[in-house]
Amino acid sequence: MFWKKSASSQPSLIELDPAEVNARLGRGEIILVDVREPNEIAAERIPGAQSMPLSRFNPEALPKGEVVLTCLGGKRSAMAVSRCRQAGVPVNTHMRGGLSAWKAAGLPTTR
Repeated sequence: MFWKKSASSQPSLIELDPAEVNARLGRGEIILVDVREPNEIAAERIPGAQSMPLSRFNPEALPKGEVVLTCLGGKRSAMAVSRCRQAGVPVNTHMRGGLSAWKAAGLPTTR
C-alpha cells in the first residue's frame, strides 16, 4: 500500500495499553504490526500480529488501515513511529511496553 505524504504536522506518539490493543485487535479495528526481528517473532509473538522488522522497516509498505506498532518493550516501535512521521505516513500509535507488557497483562502469545 502506498501512503500520500502530507505537509501537515502529525500528532505526537500515541500509546495504547495492551488490554486496549487486545480488545481492538479482537474487534478487527486495528492492524498490529510487530517490528521485532524474525528470530524474535519465531520464538514468541502476539496472535494476529503482522511482521515488519525494524531493520527492513518501510513506512510506505505498511498495510492500509489503523496500524498500531509493537516490539518487545516499546523502544523500537516508537522509533518506527518516528520513521513513519519522517516519511509522511499517518501512523503514530504504538503499544506501550510491547510484548513484555502484553505478557505481564496475562494476554496470550503463540510460537
